[in-house]
Amino acid sequence: MLIRALVVLLIVLNLGVAAWWTLRAPPSPPAAIEQPLGVARLQLASEVQPAASRPASATPSTVAKPPATAPVVPEPAAAPPKEAAPAKVAAAMPAQCYSFGPFADAAAAKNAHEVLMAVATKVVPRETRAGTTRGYRVLLPAAASLAEAQATAQRIAAAGFNDYFIVREGSEANSIALGRYRNEDSANRRAQSLVAAGFPARAEPLGEGRASYWLDLVPGPSFDTARAQAAVQIAPRPLDCARLR
Repeated sequence: MLIRALVVLLIVLNLGVAAWWTLRAPPSPPAAIEQPLGVARLQLASEVQPAASRPASATPSTVAKPPATAPVVPEPAAAPPKEAAPAKVAAAMPAQCYSFGPFADAAAAKNAHEVLMAVATKVVPRETRAGTTRGYRVLLPAAASLAEAQATAQRIAAAGFNDYFIVREGSEANSIALGRYRNEDSANRRAQSLVAAGFPARAEPLGEGRASYWLDLVPGPSFDTARAQAAVQIAPRPLDCARLR
């Protein structure tokens, strides 16, 4: 009797389990597990496709960023070297200079001056007097007016010459006296320095005597003594170029 009851109980239990299994609701799909950022999902070996058969993805899930590099700062271009300023080459004084004279008068000397300037780099007029002299003076010819003489005197002072005097009366009014000297060489050097500065100064002897006019010349590249003598009708005399510096 007990065994029969156990068999019936097992049958009822089996039928109940079968009915529950048949009538139960389908199980809900498992919740998706969110992966932490930056951690790739594990894949089975069967899920990994060969590289040849894997479809190309239009947008890769993870794009590798190139390593950050420091910006390249271009080096400043080297400044071009400054060209050296051309050195001023002083004109070389020739070894031999010449003196033309004496001329008959100032007009003849002036005409010869214009002729010789075409073949010379420098022509300095010079006046001497035969006879007794009491020294020499340097002067500028008389200006047209006192105002013009005063303007010339201001230019002389600006050029660095401080020994001058404006003659206001007499036959040489409005001329400018530029010093008196005992010997001719000193007077000529003074006159030549003024001529080099752009002033038409001349040296003259003081005292009685007949005036003689000379032209001291620094020859140019085309200078020829024979042609110069034929042009002015006076033979040149050798002159030390140091006197014309």
